[in-house]
Amino acid sequence: MTHNMRYKDLKRLVAEGEGLHIEFKRKVYYPQKILREVVAFVNTEGGKLCIGVSDNGLIPGLKYPDEAIYMMEKAMEDFCKPAVTYKTYKVPIPYTNGCEVVVFDFEPHPKRPIYLLYKKNTRVGKAYVRIADKSAQASKEMRKIMKARANEKDVLLQYGHYERTLLQYLGSHKRINLEEYATLVNISEEEASTILVNMTLANIIEVKPQEGGYDFFVHGRVGFK
Repeated sequence: MTHNMRYKDLKRLVAEGEGLHIEFKRKVYYPQKILREVVAFVNTEGGKLCIGVSDNGLIPGLKYPDEAIYMMEKAMEDFCKPAVTYKTYKVPIPYTNGCEVVVFDFEPHPKRPIYLLYKKNTRVGKAYVRIADKSAQASKEMRKIMKARANEKDVLLQYGHYERTLLQYLGSHKRINLEEYATLVNISEEEASTILVNMTLANIIEVKPQEGGYDFFVHGRVGFK
């Protein structure tokens, strides 16, 4: 079902600019390329994909909005697994001879991580998360955290020397990544990953995703939700 949105509400949205929750696309040339943003939105905090809006904030709209909706819906059905849910809005643009902007509104998915498949009907894909106004591939740690939170998995947290050393380090250095932590306490990256993930799930530390997969971990809940 397609809903209506007022032009003034769209202008207010566009005025915010691209960011954690907003992405602009001028047209749907290759819908599969846009799916990185879709998957990143549903894996992070949700967001709105505005099609018919230029990167510089101009709003020319689309001459054939229903075609754009069809192309995006078909691509999401074929290449996003598990299936994503969303609301679709069409916004008539004044003085454009009938052009409209299409807005897809995504909520965070309850069964994260969602994967973007390489090919239709395969199981091989990549998970993405939203970082500021860009979409980046999710690290192994991010995928573990998303999956555990989606399954509401209980965390058995052992609080010993490694964990105390981590918190002491964060008290003075503010942030650490997987490689740095493994070196700090002289354990394997696999062991370090397990500790960082469990302490994140216990809300003692928080993860801040970074492009390239070297996520930062910091005190408290200040990053990914």
